[in-house]
Amino acid sequence: VQLQASGGGLVQTGGSLRLSCSASGRAESDYIMAWFRQAPGKERTFVSVCASSGTRYYADSVKGRFFTSRDNAKSTVDLQMNGLKPEDTAVYYCAAGQFGIFTNDIYFPKNYDYWGQGTQVTVSS
Repeated sequence: VQLQASGGGLVQTGGSLRLSCSASGRAESDYIMAWFRQAPGKERTFVSVCASSGTRYYADSVKGRFFTSRDNAKSTVDLQMNGLKPEDTAVYYCAAGQFGIFTNDIYFPKNYDYWGQGTQVTVSS
């Protein structure tokens, strides 16, 4: 599976951005699709996840502001980010992994098999 993320950029506090990740190769619907982010000097952390069934989970820091969706027919997964804050500044990565059921494993980058190249999101204060 190859993943390509796009949509990052520079936005002011309170603004919005929409990230998109397109998948090619093995059927995207076989995978759980997630977004992670990594700020400079920090570890990569979980942002959101979406199964092909539509089940979604979010990090507490983004609940109510970020919304993830996927289109299995188009093999894309999006991340709509609203109410952006300076602390949201990071490189955002999409990832794909196979999980039999939802467990805490979905929150950890090491459990994902495929990664996109990352897209920079910068929120100015």
